[in-house]
Amino acid sequence: MISLAEAYGIVQNNAHGFGAETIPLALGIGRVLQEDWHGDRELPPYDRITMDGIAIHYDTAVQLDHFRVAGVVAAGDPESELTNLAECLEVMTGAMLPRGCDTVIRYEDVDIVDGVARINVAYEKGQNIHYRGEDRAKGELLVEKGTLLSASEIGVGASIGKAKITVARLPKTIIVSTGNELVEIDQQPAAHQIRRSNVYRLQASLQHLSVPVDTAHLVDDEEKIVEKLKGFLRDYDLIVLSGGVSKGKFDYLPTALDRLGVTKLFHRVAQRPGKPFWFGHDPDFKATVFALPGNPVSSFMCTQVYLLDWLRASLGMLIPKRPYGILQDDVTFTPDLTYLLEVKISYNEQGQILAYPRKGHGSGDLANLLHGDAFIRLERGQQHFPAGTVHELFFYR
Repeated sequence: MISLAEAYGIVQNNAHGFGAETIPLALGIGRVLQEDWHGDRELPPYDRITMDGIAIHYDTAVQLDHFRVAGVVAAGDPESELTNLAECLEVMTGAMLPRGCDTVIRYEDVDIVDGVARINVAYEKGQNIHYRGEDRAKGELLVEKGTLLSASEIGVGASIGKAKITVARLPKTIIVSTGNELVEIDQQPAAHQIRRSNVYRLQASLQHLSVPVDTAHLVDDEEKIVEKLKGFLRDYDLIVLSGGVSKGKFDYLPTALDRLGVTKLFHRVAQRPGKPFWFGHDPDFKATVFALPGNPVSSFMCTQVYLLDWLRASLGMLIPKRPYGILQDDVTFTPDLTYLLEVKISYNEQGQILAYPRKGHGSGDLANLLHGDAFIRLERGQQHFPAGTVHELFFYR
């Protein structure tokens, strides 16, 4: 049995990419960029008006108390010019600053009567203008390869003409439940049955990285499991199995994977929940296999701590640094295991993260996940964790 740190390191060291593909910009949300984006021109590309009002020539205007309005400039108009510096032009937000003008006074600070403008406040030269190249220079790096695209990046991509973008290809993925006790979620379980909730929980977790998922179910029959797994190993890049990896008489997955020649990198981690976790890959490194315990809190925790970071690394993302939280109650945990305890999160006035333990009734208590926001990592080697101590957090909400 290996430590959590060792298991995490093995998982990360076995991350690998799946190639790249080109997609429309509009489909880029949640995808990982595989190219650098540079500005194709300055941002903004011209001296841009930031307030509706009048544009003036400052050095001339400060000597006058009124200006004739010589015209109107709208956003989208070609560059215009103030030919008589003793006059002004009405200008709209987003318009190009006219030649001859260097200052904009907003309408709220101007009275315009019969085509004559009078400014009724003090003003400064250059105000209300967003200058060309003020944000970014032409050719400057705007978005780096490895960025998980959000609406912000999509907007920038549109502004620099990225109609098509290159992103990391997503792994072809299947999530497989196991066990004779499971029925579909639209069925009424018998007294000895439960619904296939793990598949849906795991599928929802992978949606954070836009990974499309197929699902399947395996009954507790070793030969049938071997037959099905053989096809999964041929057809998928990522196989996530739920259940069947402990030491019960019907936990056939470790034996089945061994029969199929899948390389086991570890089985059993010194952690609670999730001790029976199995991880490996086929000899050709095509398919990576996460065989998670069947108990819902165990499989969910392993997904949050191991699987999602493996995906991030495989897609070329940097793994974000984990936040730390302040434990708000004393916790005692005697087994020689790393304890990943569910906690409810809040924040104090100093911006510190406060972690309130929400201990449930074991790794089968899936409903207890509703009362937490994260797992807090309490390291093995001690039994008492006082309130006020600081520990690493794995947010799941």
